[in-house]
Amino acid sequence: MSTADNKKLVQQIYADSANGSGTTFLDNLAEDIVWIVTGEYSWSGEFKGRDAVNNGLLGHLRSQLAATRPRTHAFNFIAEGDYVVVEARGDNVTKRGERYNNQYCMIWRIENGKIKEIKEYCDSALVERVLGPFPAERKVAVAV
Repeated sequence: MSTADNKKLVQQIYADSANGSGTTFLDNLAEDIVWIVTGEYSWSGEFKGRDAVNNGLLGHLRSQLAATRPRTHAFNFIAEGDYVVVEARGDNVTKRGERYNNQYCMIWRIENGKIKEIKEYCDSALVERVLGPFPAERKVAVAV
């Protein structure tokens, strides 16, 4: 895929997220996807494979939020080659009624039309304060 195609794919994923759907994301995950949560806090680590990403990392996130899918609005996309860098802001409420509107810088690597890697930078203190620590039992498929 071209740089423009990669950017268009990531833009569509965020458009889906903003309107509460999410099939574009799941339909385009590589089997060997790696989602890297940067930093040194309980959510940090490498979530390897579709199951670890969808059911481990995102499954726990979904279990904390009032909506069935996290909503994130992207406002800046920069693409070069296989990489798309995105600035975004969450628009979420937890089941306890707390706002969870983290700010993100996400680096996406697209290979042959599939999402191979996502590297997430965000406010880790906000994650821990609002969502709490990431449960150890969900990190079984995670390489830290």
